[in-house]
Amino acid sequence: MNKTKKIALITGATSGIGESASFELANQFSLILCGRNSDKLKELEDSLSSKTRVKTLQFDVRNKDDVYEKITSLSDDWKSIDVLINNAGNAHGLDFIYEGKVDDWDMMIDTNVKGLLYVSKPILDIMIKENKGHIINIGSIAGKEIYPKGNIYCASKFAVDAISQGMQVDLNKFNIKVSQINPGLVETNFSMVRFKNDEKKSKSVYSGVNPLIGDDIAKVISYVINCPENVNISDITVLAKSQASSTVVNRV
Repeated sequence: MNKTKKIALITGATSGIGESASFELANQFSLILCGRNSDKLKELEDSLSSKTRVKTLQFDVRNKDDVYEKITSLSDDWKSIDVLINNAGNAHGLDFIYEGKVDDWDMMIDTNVKGLLYVSKPILDIMIKENKGHIINIGSIAGKEIYPKGNIYCASKFAVDAISQGMQVDLNKFNIKVSQINPGLVETNFSMVRFKNDEKKSKSVYSGVNPLIGDDIAKVISYVINCPENVNISDITVLAKSQASSTVVNRV
């Protein structure tokens, strides 16, 4: 197996956009795949190991100590991470703010904001030392505009937008690219998580729409990574053809 390939680390690799990105990038990179589900990580490793080197790290991005320990304990042949894809994230609940559940708020802020930072910190230490790297943060259209009942989820993705901009400013002198990709409606397990496995509510989100799928965003990720060295796509929003904004969707 080619050990000279660049290395990409993907969080939230066990489902949705992260899983699609793992397959999309397997021909280009050695992969460090991160997620909470150890069984699914093993399945991914088995599926992709014929194409590339694969290393799996099982952790919850909300667990600061575990994240740091797992990343810093990588062996020397895995430590030189070239690309970080901060994909892990979720939405919990869809409620007016006065009806929101504090546990849902904590889950979104701890995962979407603090988790992204916990993963980024030890990898930034590596990239800064090596004076190279590319960070891709998966944001959302919800980080660009507010929609009814989106309150805290939108706030968490607005934070990702601000963090991405802050990273770009602070890391410019270290030759590190920072990109943010902001999907609109993508049919993954996102809505099932948001509605806590209520299949009827989840299906209604995509009813009458031809939404994006994880593979669509994975191709955008690949495109952003493979731009010429002097080109950085810093911020891109990707929508299905039938979607114009968070609240304007042409349903048939």
